[in-house]
Amino acid sequence: MEEEQEFEMGLPNGVGEAMLAHAFEKFDIKLEQTEFGPKIIGSYEELEKTKEFLANAIAERLKELEG
Repeated sequence: MEEEQEFEMGLPNGVGEAMLAHAFEKFDIKLEQTEFGPKIIGSYEELEKTKEFLANAIAERLKELEG
């Protein structure tokens, strides 16, 4: 069986611990600390889903803060 290729994605500003914890529960990803900051590792499809999830979570949080 062929092993699926893994990709890296840096974390955008504004991602809180709770958001990240939910992302790890929901998607097949892992976290790696680098000298340039934390990165999420996973398949392209999982990273795309994670990116969308985090963007929506940040947008919702901003709406809450705006009032």
